[in-house]
Order: sequence, then structure tokens, then C-alpha cells
Amino acid sequence: MKQTVLKGFQTGCKTTWTLGKVIFPITLVVTILQFTPVLPWIIQLISPIMGIFGLSGNAAIPLVIGNVLNLYASIGAILSLDLTVKEVFILAMMLSFSHNLFVESTVASKVGVKIWVILAVRLGLAATAGIVINLVWSGGSELAQYGMMPEAVNQPDTWGAILLLGLQKALYGVFQLAIIVIPLMIVIQIAKDLKWLDAFSKAMSPVTRFLGMKENTSMTLASGLLIGLAFGSAVMIQAVKEDGVSHRDVTLAFIFLVACHAVIEDTLIFIPLGIPVWPLFVIRILTAVLLTLVVARLWNRTESARRKEATLT
Repeated sequence: MKQTVLKGFQTGCKTTWTLGKVIFPITLVVTILQFTPVLPWIIQLISPIMGIFGLSGNAAIPLVIGNVLNLYASIGAILSLDLTVKEVFILAMMLSFSHNLFVESTVASKVGVKIWVILAVRLGLAATAGIVINLVWSGGSELAQYGMMPEAVNQPDTWGAILLLGLQKALYGVFQLAIIVIPLMIVIQIAKDLKWLDAFSKAMSPVTRFLGMKENTSMTLASGLLIGLAFGSAVMIQAVKEDGVSHRDVTLAFIFLVACHAVIEDTLIFIPLGIPVWPLFVIRILTAVLLTLVVARLWNRTESARRKEATLT
């Protein structure tokens, strides 16, 4: 058992180092950009197209902040605005699919999935969700009643203070990663050595097969669903190395997870916004399943066509 824990700890440290090299610089740069004209320029640029999604111009603020930073930052921005229930629900749905793009998408690309695929799926789902909900839902015109307000935060007023804030957030991001990934890797190593993962894979095999993937992706899907895309990628990195997860299954798993990850946390944090959250949960699950099934079927057809062409030649 001692050797198992040590191996898991070493694996967790290596994974933290690999992902930390991505999280630290991106978090630092994005934090600094908050205090430059860059974000206001982006917000001003996209404000005119907000009407496509049934949103007012100022809704661009939480939308941009959520995609550049994270859901917590976007919720803080939403709570500072007077928006209708429909607008808040549309924002919540769009941000559920597409948030924290710089960190999550770059970290996810470490397992070999093309970053443009991740970005295309996430942004495409967000835009489609906004347009469809705007067209389908005719209600929600009353102002949203927020459950709580965010705590006031003192804003840095010098470049030195801004840099210090950026370093603090970057270090905290890596620390947060370590305290999740290292214990997780130890648990996974114990589960592997005690053959628990074999039993788990067998139990999940109907689900993974239904989605077009092999059983060795089950732990990856479970981790991503529970702890998020960035942290779930840590498990996938190990799965690719040790369990021989194919490129096809890696891609399908991430297509599922970009549509539906950290589904419990990312759903519950919208409760203070005064909107029904269960539709967010259901829509994300259904979207992830349908999207993965479609891509898996198209992938199978393409591979079959290539095999036929190879046989004929």
C-alpha cells in the first residue's frame, strides 16, 4: 500500500507540474488584462450582436468576463446588472457551455485534442443555446430577483498591486489544482492496484459503449462530470499514458465533457441568480449525449468509408 500511495503521489505531482505550467501564466496574463483597455474593447465590440441571443448590450459584460475568466466572475457581473429572468437564464446556459476558455481549453489540449475543436464545440454550443432559447421561450420578461450579492473587493490601483494580484491568483490556481489532483491520483492508483477500476469500468461499460467509447474512458467521464474539464483532464492524461485510451476515444470523451463538465457545481452556483436551475442540468446532459452520439456515428462512417476505399485499391 505504501508503494501504491507513493506512486500515486508522484503521478499527481507530475500532472500538477504539467498542468500548472499552463494555468499559471494564463491566469497571470488574464488577471492583468482585466485592468487594461482590452476587456472593455472586446465588450464594446460584441455588444451590438447581443440582440441575436435576446440579450441587452450590457449583458456582454458577464458573457466576456465568464469566457475570459470563470463562472464565479461572470455571476458577480450579472448580480451587478438589472436583467430579466430570460436574459439571466440565457446567460447561464451560454456560460455553462463556454467559460474559462483560456485555461480549460489549453489544459484540455494537453491530451492531444485539437484546441480549435474544443473552442469550436464550446462556442458553437453557447451560441446555439442562446439563439434557440431566445426563439423558443416567450416568457421571463420580469426582472430577475437575485438571492445574494457578492462581497465587495478592493480593486488594485497601481501596476505593482495588479501584478501582485495576478501572481496571487496564479499561485492559488496551481495550489487548488494540486490539492485536487494529487489526492485524486492517489485514489486512482489505489483503485487500480486493488482492481476497483476494473469493476467500475465494467459497471460503466453500457454507458461508454452507448456513447461510442471503450470502457477505459469511464473514469475520465466520471471525473470530468464531477470535478470539471481542467481537473478531469489530469485523469485523462494518465489514462492516455497507462490505459491506452485511443485518440478517437479521447476526442469523443472531451466532446462530451466540453458540453457537460462539473455538472453539479456549475449548475448549483446559478441558484443565487433567481432562475430555475434544473433545466440547465437537463439541457447540458442531453446536449452532451446527443452531440457525442452524432460525432461517434459520423466518425464510424468515415472510418468505414476509408476501409472500403483501401480494400478497393
